[in-house]
Amino acid sequence: MLIIGEKLSIIAKRVREAMFKRDKGPIQEIAIRQWKEGSGMIDANIGPAEDGGEDLMQWMVTTIQEAVHLPVCLDTTNAKALEAGLQVHNNEWGRPLINSTSNDPERFPILELAAKYNSQIIGLTVGKGGLPADAEERAAIAAEIMARAMEYGVPLEDIYLDPLVLQIATSQDHALKVIEAIKMFQEMNDPPMKTVVGLSNISNGCPKALRPILNKYYFIMLMNAGLTAAIADAHEMAEAMQEKKLIDDVLAGKKIDDAQKMAEITKTLDVIMGKTLYAHSYLEM
Repeated sequence: MLIIGEKLSIIAKRVREAMFKRDKGPIQEIAIRQWKEGSGMIDANIGPAEDGGEDLMQWMVTTIQEAVHLPVCLDTTNAKALEAGLQVHNNEWGRPLINSTSNDPERFPILELAAKYNSQIIGLTVGKGGLPADAEERAAIAAEIMARAMEYGVPLEDIYLDPLVLQIATSQDHALKVIEAIKMFQEMNDPPMKTVVGLSNISNGCPKALRPILNKYYFIMLMNAGLTAAIADAHEMAEAMQEKKLIDDVLAGKKIDDAQKMAEITKTLDVIMGKTLYAHSYLEM
């Protein structure tokens, strides 16, 4: 399982300020912490970066790789910034990953960059028409992305299919659809297609105390379905692996000795599986 450290995002105030000031300290501190916690790749999310994106992405990639000998996931919608980052990426530490192409025609040229720079790439299963309705639509979009990638000269083994995790607080029914899509993606090629999710999307909009609980238990369910990578908090994922047996036991209908933990796991799994409606107070019900 590849964990792509998610903490270097322009959304975070401390990271955003460091980006704007070109202050390496906070960026490298966070990158080192993610590496020590188990990340095998670091996500560098600079947002749309319409102004100065090329310089910013190059600075982020070199700053990260000065501190940790890991590959970088280049996360932006700015194609020129992506190429700038790919040009300075040190492939000695592993191949870069582009986040992302999709079924939106505006994102097709990103495949050219993947082919040109021998980069891996995320294929987000969404098109210009809007969000996919179910697992089957996600698989149909994935098939189109795969065919297009081969036309551009990108090997299928270099693609990570992303089924698009949505907020459980507003799109609860999609939690299981994403799990089903992960299973379906693996059946679309031999060897099976690699898969990735932006894991913390599941808990966006939820109370702070609930977020790691939802993230961890959903991660285990996705892992059991065959997920191969996650853009996530490496510390949370390490905790999830420590709790995996307990979660698997509850999923199998077994009881565990810790009654409080049993209730937490059961209620959370029921929400993810749609057996009970999500509410911010679901653990108290």
